[in-house]
Amino acid sequence: MMQLVARLPLRVLHALGSVLGWAIYGLSPTYRRHLRDNLAQAGYTDARTRRAAIAEAGKMIAESPKLWLRPREEIVALVRGFEGLEQAAALHAAGRGIVFLTPHYGCFEIAAQAAAERLPLTVLYRPPRAAWLQPLMARGRSGRNITLASADLGGVRQLLSALKRRETVGILPDQVPGEGEGEWSEFFGRPAYTMTLAAKLVQRADVASYLVMGRRLARGAGYALRMAPLPPALPGESGTRRINRALEEAIRECPEQYLWSYNRYKRPRGRP
Repeated sequence: MMQLVARLPLRVLHALGSVLGWAIYGLSPTYRRHLRDNLAQAGYTDARTRRAAIAEAGKMIAESPKLWLRPREEIVALVRGFEGLEQAAALHAAGRGIVFLTPHYGCFEIAAQAAAERLPLTVLYRPPRAAWLQPLMARGRSGRNITLASADLGGVRQLLSALKRRETVGILPDQVPGEGEGEWSEFFGRPAYTMTLAAKLVQRADVASYLVMGRRLARGAGYALRMAPLPPALPGESGTRRINRALEEAIRECPEQYLWSYNRYKRPRGRP
């Protein structure tokens, strides 16, 4: 069934995804509460942004089979522009390691596939809770010029080895880490348990760090990707807060495409 869904045009998948987003919103009180509370925490209480965010979350689900199962060439052809990629490729050619920070925004799945057309990429990867999704997700997120690194100590060593080889690594900086792997840092005005790994990687003197955003275009027209250098830290600012601040600024450019339903403020087991 997923193979058949993957063959549908993107505009059809996004139309179906909008309906799916509303269905999940209506059927799951927990999902509904997270989405509304997180939007309100960031200052978005208007109905327009909430309605758009519900639809965009559904599109993320509906587009996944295509991104995971169709050939790389077909997926990359959906990218209508990738601002900043040439600059990162030039730094890589000059011998710099690159850190890509890709949050739960828009089509974050496509960023690695598009970047891997120019750069060898090692991506930190956490297997899904649903075991049946594991082979599909692994197939979609790996492939030519992409290496998956599990979200454990061995995976961290893979990332460090890749940076030593002056390659590129990718990480989801807003994914809630496990106990002992993060610290409390403000995100849209509220403390969120934030991974320290990303902050440590971008603080390395031998790497260049970029925030990578993949925005969905209207009516299934494709995706516009943009990477921008991570802004420098403010005086006295922690590494995790620096990243969260950069995420806030980028998300505010198109807030409806952030995954507000993600339980960003949950407390890992064992944390006070």
